[in-house]
Amino acid sequence: MRKARRIILTILATILLLIGLVLIFNEPIKGWLVQMNQENKMAKISPKSIEQANKSKGDFDFSKVKSIDMAQIGNSMANNTAQTLGVLAIPSVKMRLPILKGLSDAALSSGGGTMRPDQKMGQGNYPLAGHYMTNKGILFSPIERAQIGQKVYLTDLKKVYTYKIYYKKVVNPYAVWLVNNTKKKMVTLITCANGGISRWAIRGKLVKTQKATSKTLKIFDLEDMVK
Repeated sequence: MRKARRIILTILATILLLIGLVLIFNEPIKGWLVQMNQENKMAKISPKSIEQANKSKGDFDFSKVKSIDMAQIGNSMANNTAQTLGVLAIPSVKMRLPILKGLSDAALSSGGGTMRPDQKMGQGNYPLAGHYMTNKGILFSPIERAQIGQKVYLTDLKKVYTYKIYYKKVVNPYAVWLVNNTKKKMVTLITCANGGISRWAIRGKLVKTQKATSKTLKIFDLEDMVK
């Protein structure tokens, strides 16, 4: 009887230990997997993949967006359904991410997702949403450290668009006006703040448009894309 009790207690202790380890290492593991997902998307980007992405349909239902979890990341890695439209870079905060079409779990587990089906890079308002993670270098977490006056770069491998940040605020989650199109050419970046209660919103105005060359793409580490 005592032997059986010791076995049961050992099993319970082992289970509790495993649960504790999962809780401790869950965020680092999640961050590592997301980073792998990002790098996988970046490795596969090409003019052809962007052309295909522009022809594809995305999911733009913001109400379906959920906090990122292991299931989302695993599904994104397994199915690889998110379509890559280009790349976003903010060198001042060491941010470099693929831009994906729409707000699906697969897109937001890999990079920044476009928020309207009609948006075009370099024209009007180009809003992007991304997850905030406790690992400050992953997904949209770095934009919390971005400052007014710093540069945001976008590319579709045809052109490189340079934006200068002029607006940075914490807003309520219902600030849908940030997504609306505008006559002014700008980029809008949105992620969670205050544990998901609010949102960080950053806006930059377009200050330069250049042809994508090995020199201008260097900022994205994509100089090999153009000869």
